Amino acid sequence: MSAFERLPEIDNGLLRFLTCGSVDDGKSTLIGRLLFDSKAILADTLSAITRTSQRRGMEAVDLSLLTDGLQAEREQGITIDVAYRYFTSGKRKYIVADAPGHEQYTRNMVTAASTASLAIILIDARRGVLTQTRRHSYIAHLLGIPHIVVAVNKMDLVSHSQERFEEIKSDYLGFTGQLGIANPRFIPISALNGDMIVERGADLGWYAGQTLFEMLESTPSEHGESDQKLRFPVQYVCRPQSEEHHDFRGYMGRLESGEIAVGDAVMIVPAGHRTRVKDIQIMGRSQPRAIAEQSVTLLLEDDIDISRGDMIVKPEEAPLISREIEATVCWLGDSPLDPRRKYLLRHTTRETQARVAGISHRLDLNTLERYAAEQLHCNDIARVKFRLAQSVCVDAYAENRATGAFIIIDEANNNTVGAGMIL
Repeated sequence: MSAFERLPEIDNGLLRFLTCGSVDDGKSTLIGRLLFDSKAILADTLSAITRTSQRRGMEAVDLSLLTDGLQAEREQGITIDVAYRYFTSGKRKYIVADAPGHEQYTRNMVTAASTASLAIILIDARRGVLTQTRRHSYIAHLLGIPHIVVAVNKMDLVSHSQERFEEIKSDYLGFTGQLGIANPRFIPISALNGDMIVERGADLGWYAGQTLFEMLESTPSEHGESDQKLRFPVQYVCRPQSEEHHDFRGYMGRLESGEIAVGDAVMIVPAGHRTRVKDIQIMGRSQPRAIAEQSVTLLLEDDIDISRGDMIVKPEEAPLISREIEATVCWLGDSPLDPRRKYLLRHTTRETQARVAGISHRLDLNTLERYAAEQLHCNDIARVKFRLAQSVCVDAYAENRATGAFIIIDEANNNTVGAGMIL
């Protein structure tokens, strides 16, 4: 009986995690191994990747093909887009994102990291800590991922050396200690052979800690959005054009954090009007309360002018309302950030024009030193101040991921060119 089959049938919640690191560190193979050993691969899928592996002249099945879904990726043997996969164990459900390793695709890694609760940073045991390892670790920390697991992969190619593992661990801690990453966990693995993934294997007996799968099973699942302040950005105002519902006015959206119940006192920001909740509807059915991550329709006791982009909060938990924000920005655009241009800033459901008021500094990810900058280029990370055409209702990113983050859009082509975390 495998370690996977011995797990008790209990529900420990959904865990969103991602794998990241430098090119060819084995991220896709790792996810493939997890899916294979967890028996989450359908027979026809397994047959398809077996045939592809044989065409490549491989003796064993190439498990990385389970996540390298794009044809271009299969031809190049790399991951370009973020590949999402879903699987379940006897204990919990998983959503796993395989982030690309190439530097030019760092923007994709930012997308994958924005909703993750755990990041697996893969390091090739032969090459050690690289620039992209540092970049992904910094972004994972910047985006508030609470659990970091450093998986030193390809231990079979360094004779399963404990000395090499400890050397990489020391090097990594020397870098991340400056960032303030709390208690990263380290594990030696061989994704190709399956050592320390689900089963322990026979070649890493000197390691006494949990397997990677045991770490995933025991990690707390979410960020505790229900314990945070109420934040309900209004996405759509529903007013049916029918005689039966001519008095109906519902405010639709996703409850980003906190809880709300019928009868609660609420405030609409930025205007500041106050009222109470008359009804909460989910799929047309009234509910006494709603919690974080539910999509709901709120009906209020008073007729108030509310539109898309406004936010419903509790009066004693009001966010900061401002037309000027300072944030850490990851620049994702192929064209540099130009302080002379206007951009669109999208924060929750509100979109407003924005200008760069100043770039405080740019960060060198190798040395963590700060440098003056007049422009930002693709994959640069910097502290930037923006002036906005309209007020936004914000929290610090460290307090609330949803209301502390925004994206920057190029008005000329509607491309997303930056992601920001409010300080």
